[in-house]
Amino acid sequence: MRWVMNVLASCCLVGCVLPLLALEDREGGVRLLHGVVFYTLEESMPKAEALAVAADGRILALGSLAELAARFPQAEREALAGAAALPGLIDAHAHLLGLGLALANVDLSGATSPEEVVRRLKEAERDLPPGRWLVGRGWDQTRWDPPVFPDRALLDRHFPERPVWLERVDGHAVWANAAALAHARRDLAGEWQPEGGRILRDERGEPTGVLIDAAMALVQVPPPDAAMRREALRRAVREAARAGLTGVHDAGMDRETLMNLADLADRGELPIRIYAMADGDGPTLDWLCREGPYEHPSGRLRMRAVKLYADGALGSRGAALLADYADEPGHRGLLVMAPERLRTALAKARDCGIQPAVHAIGDRANRIVLDLYEETFDPEQRARMRPRVEHAQVVAPIDLPRFAALGVIASMQPIHAVSDMRWAGLRLGPGRLRGAYAWKSLAESGAVLAFGSDFPVEPVSPLLGLRAALTRQDERGAPEGGWLAEERLDPVAALRAFTRGAAYAAFAEDELGSFAPGKRADFVLLDRDPFALAAGEWGSLSVLGTWLDGRRVSPSFR
Repeated sequence: MRWVMNVLASCCLVGCVLPLLALEDREGGVRLLHGVVFYTLEESMPKAEALAVAADGRILALGSLAELAARFPQAEREALAGAAALPGLIDAHAHLLGLGLALANVDLSGATSPEEVVRRLKEAERDLPPGRWLVGRGWDQTRWDPPVFPDRALLDRHFPERPVWLERVDGHAVWANAAALAHARRDLAGEWQPEGGRILRDERGEPTGVLIDAAMALVQVPPPDAAMRREALRRAVREAARAGLTGVHDAGMDRETLMNLADLADRGELPIRIYAMADGDGPTLDWLCREGPYEHPSGRLRMRAVKLYADGALGSRGAALLADYADEPGHRGLLVMAPERLRTALAKARDCGIQPAVHAIGDRANRIVLDLYEETFDPEQRARMRPRVEHAQVVAPIDLPRFAALGVIASMQPIHAVSDMRWAGLRLGPGRLRGAYAWKSLAESGAVLAFGSDFPVEPVSPLLGLRAALTRQDERGAPEGGWLAEERLDPVAALRAFTRGAAYAAFAEDELGSFAPGKRADFVLLDRDPFALAAGEWGSLSVLGTWLDGRRVSPSFR
């Protein structure tokens, strides 16, 4: 089959028909999909009227309906009800289990005050059995007035006995009450701090209830049981497909979760393609090193990468900066992994043939990761292993060209810029904003961009991410002209990052990312033609269906 792919790749998208294609037509199974505009993201033919799809889900040819009908006279025809189809949108950084569990827990996103958080918790507690922890996610103190971290006193007053555990929107901090902190592995009072984390304390040295990054692990929170985890994954993959995603790169997964997803794939219940990263330098990476990269027979589930952490998040002041936080003098964030530990883990991944993907948000963390990639991998190894930086959120301008020069993929989330623009300048000061959320600068330097959402930190919808990439504005169109508008992308560049760039970041560019002969017929069907809309309207597009291998998997997925 390899020689067929090579010949197809050398042909014009619709100007080459091999005897094999006619053979497949005579044997049946070829389908012609038509009725909408197919935006190919291929320069040789930007748009097509119809696709010819083989029984195995690969694209045979594309062009006009009349042309393909003449080539495949026995093919079944299927008219799509919609306006436009985009190549399958891939979220290059997300957390499926986190999404599924978030759907089952209390949603605190958008809460405008600590009191609103309590109101939502009170409502959710009504149906909670006695003794069960009250768990939520999504609070964001930057939305409150004043925008300061909460403390446990409010939670203690309303929930004196039930443990309450509330993750911040970015997952890098938690707000807990005294009943939850009582489950800490050691006394949280005093002046000490855990490596890679931070315990916020009052003037008496007592914990306020806010734990950042590694400090969260000091409290023994009852984990969700196996049945809850399996159901969470089932809900998450369906939600992703419903939102218009054909693929997700899961940024940090243990072997148990991988096997639960494999079970869904065995049952034919996996409506998206998943590219999984092992959860750090631990048992899952050890397993990959022993057994080699994992791929499910369905082709819809793979693991050949490892997710590592350099620092924390900007909103909780855990991102590692080169200079002090503008709104907290004397504090420069946290290194979750010391550089030497990170160097050791990267060398391990290199020796095992596993792609490294390192979370780096602050400019100091990004520089450390780029330095380590340059020191630990020679040029041939970097070209072969395609190292990634997850987020690349704040980068010193002098370091921006290093991504392209070193062949490092910038795995970024455009929706973060819209969420963070209200307070990012307060954290960084105006000088460091020049290298913040710098998609266009990275793209123009030649770096590969792979876009995602970081759900459940942000909404699942890739259309919201596309709107953010095009406008750098919120849903109300603010600020006028866009925040740091010089970093906006044009529609094709933004789409490429959600398709071809994300496919490349998962070593799948020969299979996914555009409409072309030999590739999988993965796509999302939209109610309107996005290229006929203003940039700010992209977020209001409706997903009419998601398709894998030329077959609809959502919303009618079993």
